[in-house]
Amino acid sequence: MSETILSVDGLNMHFPIGGGFFGKPVDVVRAVDNVSFSVRRRETFGIVGESGSGKTTLGRCLMRVLTPSSGRMMLNRRNRPETNLADCGKAELRDVWKDMRMVFQDPQASLNPRLRVLDIVGQSLQKTEGLRGRELADRVSGLLRKVGLRPEFLMRYPNAFSGGQRQRLGIARALATNPELIIADEAVSALDVSIQAQILNLMQDLQDQYDLTYIFIAHDLAVVEHICDRIAVMYLGQIVELADRQELFSRPKHPYTRALLDAVPVPDPRRRRRKVQQVKAPVGAVTGTGCRFASRCPQAGDICRNTPPPVRQVNGANVLCHFAGQI
Repeated sequence: MSETILSVDGLNMHFPIGGGFFGKPVDVVRAVDNVSFSVRRRETFGIVGESGSGKTTLGRCLMRVLTPSSGRMMLNRRNRPETNLADCGKAELRDVWKDMRMVFQDPQASLNPRLRVLDIVGQSLQKTEGLRGRELADRVSGLLRKVGLRPEFLMRYPNAFSGGQRQRLGIARALATNPELIIADEAVSALDVSIQAQILNLMQDLQDQYDLTYIFIAHDLAVVEHICDRIAVMYLGQIVELADRQELFSRPKHPYTRALLDAVPVPDPRRRRRKVQQVKAPVGAVTGTGCRFASRCPQAGDICRNTPPPVRQVNGANVLCHFAGQI
């Protein structure tokens, strides 16, 4: 069995921009642009970046909510042949989704308000295993206990729960088919800080119990530092730095990663923060041939504005920068 559960190579997700004659596209938004990485079994792989960086679009491509423009996404499941998610048809995707589940950002919007807990959590069990009646209720009750909810909640509707409890229901729903990989898209960003800690601890406990692999998409660096083993930093559709947690937080190599870390509030009035470059990030179609961060980077030179940067390896980190290791 391969130690790599997911391998992404040259993934692109481009959205056409209309406005030409007869509605023909005049350009494209490169929401995900030539992204490559791999995820190891039983690790928590973090994807971070500011709004508009492409991290959520990347997660939707991985789940095949969106069909990517090009690239490969190879999924290695236990006792199953290797599967290219980018080429899967509907029937094959239904089988893949048993082993690959998602936890969404807004626990209220992701739960059907007209369904009871029994149906919300047990729907996938009805379709995949044909469970009904008492057998279904027992399985769902067991899942509720796993996520810290009482079995008496089976016949309640989502509006009877708090935000943290709703997210626990979302996690229970994701666990129903005993998956190998869970993609968590901003899974705790809509929750209070104290509830965030409870959900993160729950996810770590479940990871140990079920041998789960997580892809954790977030913008909160404190959360990412707490839960993730390796972290990919995205900027305008590209991964600009990929490193282990300790290496990234102690010795960031890319200027954008440094800017993100500098922007984190520090509860100490005596500690001075470095000034972050306050230049508005470009939006829409990405134009030009140089580094996409050049307009915001204080170290940018002529080569950055005119030549795309290569991926360099520095102390085990992959960095998309001309001056990686020198800054």
